[in-house]
Amino acid sequence: MLGDLAHVDTWIFDLDNTLYPAKADLFALIDVKMGEFIQGLLGCDPVVARETQKRYFLEHGTTLSGLMHHHGIEPRDFLDYVHDISMDRLEVDADLNAHIAALPGRRLIFTNGDAAYAGRVLDRLGLAETFELIHDIHACQYVPKPDPSGYAELCRVHDVDPTRAAFFEDMARNLKPAKAIGMATIWVNNGSEAGNHDHHPDFIDFETDHLRPFLASILGESA
Repeated sequence: MLGDLAHVDTWIFDLDNTLYPAKADLFALIDVKMGEFIQGLLGCDPVVARETQKRYFLEHGTTLSGLMHHHGIEPRDFLDYVHDISMDRLEVDADLNAHIAALPGRRLIFTNGDAAYAGRVLDRLGLAETFELIHDIHACQYVPKPDPSGYAELCRVHDVDPTRAAFFEDMARNLKPAKAIGMATIWVNNGSEAGNHDHHPDFIDFETDHLRPFLASILGESA
């Protein structure tokens, strides 16, 4: 294993655009559903709905958090609606799956989505049995990454020593709180929308544009 990660016994992965390529663009389908939801909520046209969606995402970490803050919506209604999408764009990457399964120790998901949606994604990717648990937006009391509270709660509830953990994430800004509590951080810089927003080398230990070869290098295997 890479020397700087030899101490790691807990491997924490973001879900969307981390465990599958950003070019799959699953968010394009979710974007449509978000726009429909916001149009219905605010009675606005598609242009205003999209501007609102993107502004809330950047200002609050998720569109959901912004809608809760400004409009007091019921989060489960929103999540159920926007995640009702087809998973046909996702494909199994057998080599990647094998690399993830070979990582020594625990493997966890930490996502701003919900567990029901994450479970569908993992099932489609062939990873349903690979991860021990999903720490989702419900578990974070609807306070999304990069708020530090979700990271602390993950460590507290699931007995994770952050100094022995590594966190993989496509949104660079979400690595800052992980680094602050001692986690090793890996930025999967694969073209996610706003993935480089607020990025800084001070809180990024490693950067890769594709998860498979990076994990192969950790394990001393071919990609």
